[in-house]
Amino acid sequence: MRLGTGVLAAAALFFGIIPVDGASPGRDQADIIVTSAPAYRPLAALVGGERFPRGAQLLLVHEGKAEPLVSGFAASADASVSFDGKTVLFTGKKAAGGRWQIYELTLATHAVRQVTAAQTDAIRPLYLPTTLPGRRMVYALRTGQGLELENARVSPLPEELAKLDPYPASLPLTYMHGNALPAEVLADGRILFESAYPLGTAGGARPVAELYLVYQDGSGVESYRCDHGRSRWGGAQLADGDVVFTHGSSLARFTSPMAHEVPVAAPHAEYAGGIAELATGQWLVSARPVAGGHYALELWKPGAAALAPLVAESGKDLVEPVVVAPRRPPNRHPTALHPWSYANLLALDARLSREGNLKGVPAALRLETLDDAGRTVVNGTAPVWSDGSFFIKVAGDRPIRILVLDKKGTVLRGEHGWFWARSGEQRVCVGCHTGPETASENRVPEVLMHTTTPVDLTGAAGGEQKAAGGK
Repeated sequence: MRLGTGVLAAAALFFGIIPVDGASPGRDQADIIVTSAPAYRPLAALVGGERFPRGAQLLLVHEGKAEPLVSGFAASADASVSFDGKTVLFTGKKAAGGRWQIYELTLATHAVRQVTAAQTDAIRPLYLPTTLPGRRMVYALRTGQGLELENARVSPLPEELAKLDPYPASLPLTYMHGNALPAEVLADGRILFESAYPLGTAGGARPVAELYLVYQDGSGVESYRCDHGRSRWGGAQLADGDVVFTHGSSLARFTSPMAHEVPVAAPHAEYAGGIAELATGQWLVSARPVAGGHYALELWKPGAAALAPLVAESGKDLVEPVVVAPRRPPNRHPTALHPWSYANLLALDARLSREGNLKGVPAALRLETLDDAGRTVVNGTAPVWSDGSFFIKVAGDRPIRILVLDKKGTVLRGEHGWFWARSGEQRVCVGCHTGPETASENRVPEVLMHTTTPVDLTGAAGGEQKAAGGK
């Protein structure tokens, strides 16, 4: 982008590109896009708040110089580079008091095109893989139920091509009363997103952030790992497939052989999350030495004892760094949803849990959902067989949770949060929150030895639906 000399001079006053290992990051370094903001609140979106309460501006770091990426915007943030490295999705505000909307920048011409025209905020876009020219993205849209993930086209398609698209022009992916924010599109095609724990809850004033996964059609929602506890956010996938994230004061990673997170032995600092891996193997991180300071861009080679300063701006946080370069597209997800308004759920053994097996004998389950006002509603009960198995039919695209009961109706174990099943989805679980380390036994569930028809708990049959507590 060619800017006026006044703009470049202003940029030079505020930025210092600091030499790394004796060499300035110039022509041998890929371009970097970063969000500059006077204040950054990484977890604000999980309670419906503003991550950039005092505005933000996207900056391009090119050959050792930092300058604004786009002009004519009161605020800009959330850069996502396309897989071919030619375009950038970002969130922007034309007027300071306006809503965040999504735009696309063509790097070769610097042309900017508006993508969304929502009546509410649309933030954090990420490109999704597709073979169609219209391209697709996932982003967070503010609704009456919170920030909802949507899978949408970046550009309109001609009618003959739209017929080839397995998804409509816009498809909601989350169905809960809560907030979700996309973090990364993984190599296997699943979407990594942040939300409060337990999923589907408001999380309170200081939510526990957790990382979840969902397919591109909204099916298969689950926790990435089940060792819940400290907040973790800002997940990004490395070339080796591991996902690195932050706890704030430390970094950790999910790695395939382990059913729990693994600490990253990084230098002591406060990390904003959303690291970018360079071709050199170095990590580009947003870090600050102490809480209350400002985040700067640092380079770190895993195993090194210290961070190497790269870019800092006085009085500003530099966060959400992305590298401007082509990359391999993730796998596309072929949807397997049936044309139903409901979903089928099969549990193999509700007695099992990574929290410890049930001490009582389960006899039934109770299915609960939320009505449009957010009130808990009971959709009925179904038997749990002696081997712990059950098979139920639930309403699709609705928040649901399951509670396991003994023969007296006492709750033995229940979900604290909410999940959903997409209309047309068929899901099988090993047990109640068993985690990825538990595999199913090689046997036919007892429920299927007696019937292959699920118990209807959609709330549409026989007036089963009632308010929680029998009201």
